[in-house]
Amino acid sequence: MHLYEVLRRPLITEKATSLKEEDKYAFAVAGKATKSQIKEAVELAFKVKVSKVNVMTVPGKTRRFGRRQVTNSPWKKAIVSLAPGHKITFFEGV
Repeated sequence: MHLYEVLRRPLITEKATSLKEEDKYAFAVAGKATKSQIKEAVELAFKVKVSKVNVMTVPGKTRRFGRRQVTNSPWKKAIVSLAPGHKITFFEGV
């Protein structure tokens, strides 16, 4: 998998915004991405030093449309911790 395909989008949620104060950033990543690939992709894209990567798979939600039940696809989320002194300026002002 190419490093530019690993990061899908940044997560801009209330919880992810509060993590920015601890120099942690959340991203939606490709389903087959590994921790080392996520680390390399963030370091390449934002020119920062990553100290730790936590990865979790978020299960899809079940929703109802009339009598039908539909399940959204599961997706993978990564919380990236940066080394002290590093920041991603892409998220400033959000």
